Amino acid sequence: MHRARFDELTPAELYELLALRVRVFVVEQECAYQELDGVDVRAEHVWTRGPAGEVAAYLRVVDEGSGVTRLGRILTAPEHRGTGAGAALMRAVMAGIDGPVVVGAQVQAQAFYERLGFAVSGPGYDEDGIPHVPMRRG
Repeated sequence: MHRARFDELTPAELYELLALRVRVFVVEQECAYQELDGVDVRAEHVWTRGPAGEVAAYLRVVDEGSGVTRLGRILTAPEHRGTGAGAALMRAVMAGIDGPVVVGAQVQAQAFYERLGFAVSGPGYDEDGIPHVPMRRG
C-alpha cells in the first residue's frame, strides 16, 4: 500500500492517479464534470499496485473535522475489478482510522460499502447525474 499527502506525490504518481480517476469517473461513467475539485491538496492519497506495477485501487482520505474521516474518489481499476483489490484497500485504510468514516456512495456500489460495515446515513442525492447515498461506518 502506498500513501502520500499531495505535496509528497511525485509528478509521475500524481499523473498516474489522476489519469486513472479521469478514466473511471469521467470516461467510463460518461460523466463530464470537474474531476480536479480542490480537495486533493488537503487529502492523503492511498493506492495499491498490481503485479505489473499499475495502480490497482485508489482512494483519498480527508479529515472532515470533529473526528470524522471522509473517504472519496474510491475506485478499482477496471482490469482489477473482482480481485478484492478495492475491498482490501478499504479495509487497510479503515484499520488505521479512529472514529467514524463517511463516504458518498454511488447507489450501484451501496452493497459493496454495506459489506464493509457502512450503513446509509441520510437521503439519496444526485451528483453529476449519478444517484448517490451518504453512508457512515462507526
